[in-house]
Amino acid sequence: MSLTGTSFWVVLIIVTLLMVIGTMLLWAKIPGPRPVRALTRLVMILLCQLTAISVVAVWMNNSYGLYASWDDLLGTPDNTNTIAMPGPPVARAQFNRSDNGILDTYFHGTHSKLSGQVIVWTPPQYDDPKFRSTRFPVLMLLHGVPGSPQSWLEHGGMPGAFQKMVDAHQAHPFILAMPVINPGSVDTDCSDVPDRKVATWLAADVPELLREKFRTVPGPHGWGVMGFSTGGYCAAKLPLQFPRVFGAGAALDPDPLTGDPSVLPDPALRERNSPTHLVAGSQADVGIFLATSAQDRDSPPASIEQFVRAAEGSKVRVKTVLLATGGHNYGTWISEYPAAIGWLSQQLAGPQQAPSPKK
Repeated sequence: MSLTGTSFWVVLIIVTLLMVIGTMLLWAKIPGPRPVRALTRLVMILLCQLTAISVVAVWMNNSYGLYASWDDLLGTPDNTNTIAMPGPPVARAQFNRSDNGILDTYFHGTHSKLSGQVIVWTPPQYDDPKFRSTRFPVLMLLHGVPGSPQSWLEHGGMPGAFQKMVDAHQAHPFILAMPVINPGSVDTDCSDVPDRKVATWLAADVPELLREKFRTVPGPHGWGVMGFSTGGYCAAKLPLQFPRVFGAGAALDPDPLTGDPSVLPDPALRERNSPTHLVAGSQADVGIFLATSAQDRDSPPASIEQFVRAAEGSKVRVKTVLLATGGHNYGTWISEYPAAIGWLSQQLAGPQQAPSPKK
């Protein structure tokens, strides 16, 4: 049973309730001498506390992505989440399929030398025999920090929320890819820094893996990114830095777009990776969608307004949405899905017939 799965958390809740009920029913019925009864009651109290603490711990882990698996929690050698881990090359990465059709892998990037988790969901059309020669566009979903790829499934309503839009003909049937944006649990705002090339991980290693393992639309017109919070910051910057990889990005309540000094203390490095700096005078043929709410203090509208002013005179297509209410939370981000994903479907190509092999 997955450490980060909802089913494990629900089982722990049930066990906790059973322990409490059992303790209440058996408290006065324990046989034996007084020391034995006292020891038994102490054990029962400790078990109730242990199960209750486990429920809270698993909830916190699911929310903040502290540990991605049992191996990660136990610290087994074959799943250490460090930059120096000699993981398999991209060509050898294998995806595991879960009961709900989600594909999951942990692989080592040959370009960045980083290792991390990537979750993938393919639309129903992908496995339909009628579409066996069809390539599909890719939408990479970038989680916040703290968080993990699992955050999109546990709290972000994916892929169900996306599939509803496809069924309503409001979006292309994208392949959804959810990579970790902070391999090794080190946040760099998706930037390449001297000892950790996270931008390379996201713009080279992960796309290379997806192109090799799935039928994907080639070129930036078939690739987009969408993220919330820190992932939103990354979704605004990656198409500007890598326009030959990503054709569009949608940032939902992004962190301030001038960069975070606590993440990148070096002012020059922070500026080079700031979406507001990158968009100024940019000639990149990309689109950027920015959304926040008037009440979100972690993603102030003034930051987006500054980005829009910087984009004047550039070739970047900018679309903004400002909600009247909403905090920095999943409820707000989910409410922004229709506008963001609908816009991405306008900016990016839909499924395409693969060219016939030459005879």
